[in-house]
Amino acid sequence: MTPPRRPNVVWIVSDDHGYADRSRLGIHPEVKTPALDRLADEGVSCTEAYVSAPICSPSRAGIVSGTHQRRWGVRWFDDAAFPPDDLPTVAERFRDNGYATGYLGKVHYGPERPGDRACPENHGFGESFYGLAGMQQGRLNYLRHSDAAVAEYGPEASWRMAVQPMFDDGESTELEGFLTGELGERARDFVERNAEGPFFLQLAFNAVHNFCWQLPADELAARGLPPHEDWDPDVSTYLDWYDGAISPALEHGREYYLAQLELMDTEIGRLLDTLDALGLAEDTLVVYTTDNGGSTCNYGDNTPLAGTKYTLWEGGIRVPLIVRWPGGGLPAGVERDGLVSTLDLMPTSLAAAEVDSAQWSHCDGVDQLAHWRGDESSRHEALHWDCGFQWAVRDSRHKLRFADGESATAKAIEQVEHARPGDGLALYDLREDPGETKDLAAELPEVVARLRAAWETWPALQGLRGETVGERC
Repeated sequence: MTPPRRPNVVWIVSDDHGYADRSRLGIHPEVKTPALDRLADEGVSCTEAYVSAPICSPSRAGIVSGTHQRRWGVRWFDDAAFPPDDLPTVAERFRDNGYATGYLGKVHYGPERPGDRACPENHGFGESFYGLAGMQQGRLNYLRHSDAAVAEYGPEASWRMAVQPMFDDGESTELEGFLTGELGERARDFVERNAEGPFFLQLAFNAVHNFCWQLPADELAARGLPPHEDWDPDVSTYLDWYDGAISPALEHGREYYLAQLELMDTEIGRLLDTLDALGLAEDTLVVYTTDNGGSTCNYGDNTPLAGTKYTLWEGGIRVPLIVRWPGGGLPAGVERDGLVSTLDLMPTSLAAAEVDSAQWSHCDGVDQLAHWRGDESSRHEALHWDCGFQWAVRDSRHKLRFADGESATAKAIEQVEHARPGDGLALYDLREDPGETKDLAAELPEVVARLRAAWETWPALQGLRGETVGERC
C-alpha cells in the first residue's frame, strides 16, 4: 500500500521505562498509560524488541545511526562515544531528503560537550532543544536548569543533580519548570509549524530516569506525595545518600516513578491529539520505545522478564516498541513476535519515507516494514550484545549469555545499583522461559556451540575493531 505522500516520522524515546509498566498489559493495576495504550490499540506492538545495549549511551548511539555501536569500539560508559563522522545519522539522511528535522530532550551518547558533533544541531537536526546529560552524570533534572540552580547546588551537587542550563539550537538557555511538560509543548509546536511536512521529530524524554521525586509541587500535593530532598554534600556523602534514594530504601519510590510515567504519557497523548487535530495521524509514522530495560533500583518493573538495566538479562535489553502508521498499511491492535532491534528504526523509517536504500545500506539494522505489516517474518536471524565484561547472542529461540561476575564493573553495578549481571556462561530457551529461570547450557551443548560460534564470528562479519571476543570467557 502506497501512502498518498511521504510520511512524517515521530520517534518518542523514553528513559529506563520498565517493560511491565504499561497499563494495557494488565500486570500492575496502579500503572496508568492511556496514551501508550491508545498507540498500541491503533498500531503494532513488537513483543521481541531489543536495544543494542543495556545502558543509555551506547544504545542511543546505535539508535541515531542504525549501526551497532561496537563498530566504533563502544561497549560501556567508559568508552561511550557518538558515531564517527563517516557514519551518517538518521537526521542527516532525513534532512538531505527534504525533511524538516527537530530534536527535543535528552542527549547522552558519551562525554559530549557544547559544539561536539553529538549536539543535535551538528548532526542533522534543523531545530533542537536539549540537555547534555554527558555533562551531568547521565541525567537531566526534571525541574531546574539555570545558572542560579548551579550556584545554589554548588560544583559537585549541580553535576550530580544535573541542573545545568539547557541548549536551544546550540545556545545556552535557562529553564525553571517541569521539563516533561516543556518537551511536550515544544513537540506540539514543532508539529504545528511543520504541518505541511514532511518532518522528522525525535522526542527524547528524560522520564522515567531517576530521580523521580523531582515533581512539580502541585503534582506532589495532588498525589499526596511528600517532597524528597536532592543530595546535599554538607549532609552526607553522595553514595550514602544515593543508597537511600533507590530501591528498596526510598519511601514512595514506586509512586514517584509512576507519577513521572503518567505525566510523560499525558504529553504523548497531547501530541497524538495534535496530530489528529491537524489531520496528520494517517500519514505519520509514530514510534515509541525506550533506551534500555527498566531500572529496578528506580522502581521500574520488567515482569515477566528477569534482570534490569545494566544487565544482559532480558529485563535489561528487551523493551517496549510500538509503531503506528495507518496510511502505511500497519494494522491496528496487533502484536508481532520476531526479533526487532532499535537499530532497525533508522532503515525502517527511511524506507517508509521512500529514501533510496543505498542511503542506509551501511546500517546494521534492517527495514522491518514488511514484518510490521504482516507480510513476512523478521529479517533478523540473530542479535548480539557486547559490553566487555558481559556479552550475549540470541536467535529466534535461544539466548547464550556470558558475564564475568568478578569483574570490577560487575562488582560496581552490584554494589551501587543493586543489580546482578550474573556469572559465567548460561543458555536459555526464551520461547518457553522468557524469565530465564532455567539454565540449559549443560543439557544443550550443541546449541551452546552453535551460538558461541555465531558470537565469535560476529565482530569479523560486521567489520568491528577489538580483540577476539572468544578469548574473554
